[in-house]
Amino acid sequence: MLDIKFIKENPELVKENIRKKFKEEKLPLVDEVIALYDGKLAAQKRAEELRANRNKISKQIGMLMAKGEREEAEKIKKLVSDQAEELKALEEKETALSAELKEKMMKIPNIIDPSVPIGKNDEENVEVECFGEKTKVDFEIPYHTDIMAYFNGIDKEAAGRVAGEGFYYLMGDIARLHSAVTAYARDFMIDKGFTYYIPPFMIRSEVVTGVMSFEEMEAMMYKIEGGDLFLIGTSEHSMIGKFIGTLTPEAQLPMTMTSYSPCFRKEKGAHGIEERGIYRIHQFEKQEMVVICKPEESMDWFHKMWRFSVDLFRSLDVPVRTLECCSGDLADLKVKSYDVEAWSPRLQKYFEVCSCSNLGDAQARRLGIRVKGEDGKKYYAHTLNNTVVAPPRMLIALLENNLEMVDGKYRIRIPKALQPYMGFKEYCE
Repeated sequence: MLDIKFIKENPELVKENIRKKFKEEKLPLVDEVIALYDGKLAAQKRAEELRANRNKISKQIGMLMAKGEREEAEKIKKLVSDQAEELKALEEKETALSAELKEKMMKIPNIIDPSVPIGKNDEENVEVECFGEKTKVDFEIPYHTDIMAYFNGIDKEAAGRVAGEGFYYLMGDIARLHSAVTAYARDFMIDKGFTYYIPPFMIRSEVVTGVMSFEEMEAMMYKIEGGDLFLIGTSEHSMIGKFIGTLTPEAQLPMTMTSYSPCFRKEKGAHGIEERGIYRIHQFEKQEMVVICKPEESMDWFHKMWRFSVDLFRSLDVPVRTLECCSGDLADLKVKSYDVEAWSPRLQKYFEVCSCSNLGDAQARRLGIRVKGEDGKKYYAHTLNNTVVAPPRMLIALLENNLEMVDGKYRIRIPKALQPYMGFKEYCE
């Protein structure tokens, strides 16, 4: 959420930013919020005048009553009563204007970083760098759920009977690989100096609207019936929400956290044939990294964070590349975002496994996350998040890039980094 004073002083800049994101339907919001803000200020000013006048008149009534001028005092009392009604109406108007102003402001996109490439959608994202040689094999790699089934590691049919589409049972070595990946990712980030968290898996609506746009909320979140609680779509939601309404001494920054959680998502939208397996699902587990820092340090942290993901995937012998998201592919709160994509030797193309985002002070403004500087001045923190690993997609990359065929039989080579978490086995056979 932008500062209303910034919007009022720079309306054309805000509109141009909206155009760069190809969201022309949001252009009227700029003039609307300025008009609401001016109306709110006018109501506040008149209300303050009435309160000041009320105090002044109250003293006059006392003086008139003391002089015995009761009739004149009654006239002034009638004026006070009329102004009290006007004041009540103004206070109600101010409350209504404030609520409408906040709702509309939360729909205005954050200002993107000048370095972000301009483009309409993810087809115009820009490759930044590739890491590792693309895996090549001399046999046909099966679909990822077929690989899992070969090792008796998945049961989607039973999960469908239990919970419907978008769920699965993992079993045996495949389930163990899943757990090994999350455990390794946890320790990988702890070794980078991040503090490990297991957060709440449900959050209140004020946190939901603080960490994401309304569009994302509608597309992703499951609401718990009968209460003000939502299942989280990622642990970033809980981790940023942890600091709602807080004032943190600057000396405590940066706060670097890595968090584990199950994630729950509606996953609305068109799902292609390649998403019939476990690429898009309603429930999965994820290791996340979250940073809260000073504004001037957020871009440095952004570049550190996506490189952490690259290093982790390369330690598991998975080739990856980094893509910069263009303006039209950025969610409204994001200032800049990179996707890390893993190589699929089966498809001969890359697919997304991590998303690293700098949200500037957007989440901090929505949730009231402030910092007290050494000079005593208060300001909003910057927040960043990045996927460490989300095992369903990580498993796909891991299986395809480490699948071998020996004497007509498949086996999965376990990367050295994962072997301590797999009983020091070298292969799943």
